[in-house]
Amino acid sequence: MTTFSSEWLKLREAADIKARNREVSNALSARFAQRNEVSVVDLGSGTGSNLRATAPLLPNLQTWTLVDHDSALLDSARRALSSWADTAQPHADYAAGLTLTKGYATIHVHFLQCNLASDLHTALSQRVDLVTASALFDLVSADFVRAFAHAIADRRAVFYGALTYNGIQRWQPHRPTDSQMTSAFHRHQLGDKGFGPALGPMASAHLADQFRLNGYLVLEGESPWQLSRNDRMLIDELVRGHAMAVAETGAVDIKTIEAWVKVQRTGAETGHTDIYAVPT
Repeated sequence: MTTFSSEWLKLREAADIKARNREVSNALSARFAQRNEVSVVDLGSGTGSNLRATAPLLPNLQTWTLVDHDSALLDSARRALSSWADTAQPHADYAAGLTLTKGYATIHVHFLQCNLASDLHTALSQRVDLVTASALFDLVSADFVRAFAHAIADRRAVFYGALTYNGIQRWQPHRPTDSQMTSAFHRHQLGDKGFGPALGPMASAHLADQFRLNGYLVLEGESPWQLSRNDRMLIDELVRGHAMAVAETGAVDIKTIEAWVKVQRTGAETGHTDIYAVPT
């Protein structure tokens, strides 16, 4: 299963938060505005950035279960959330989690190490009002999305998926080989990331379709990264990541890749789609 480093997740967090679609997040906030509390499961939670971005949209009493297959990322999430919160109180049983306060909110956080590809049922075994994930679904297969949407519908839960890559990638300055590199990158994305053949840039459309087939109302909104010179480190890492993925496909010769990497980029746009789905 694909694993991302805590350093990469930290590097992209500010861009992720800035990119989130305001209309979609406002719809989520409105859904729970009359509630006193909410139970949330965050799939592929990484270092907890999705909680940090989404918690301000929800009622003041929250219970989160962060689910990831990587125990090191769950430990990083514990540390990052403790630093982010105004106060952080570990539970008596270390494995049980933390109780955080942030502003007026009290947030109970539990951590679950789980392989979503083989054990989605365990991740969704408790009562849940909202299931959320960020930058996850381009890695999964059509079969997983089909089963996932059905499982959420069975629970009549709300779904909020942020920052699913949608295939748009533009670089500044533009170079003639950009399209060739992006095409090869998309080929790499369709490989197996631990869930079967991945959906890659088709993921957001497939997610929306599956929730509609399960009787949900779906709201979609664009959430692109708009990166500039101020995002130099993130752009450089994005370029390196693209080059490594393209090299693995064998679809572009090494000299072309090396020349492409040497271009000094001053900006980049990476397209994402946010999705909010609610049972009718």
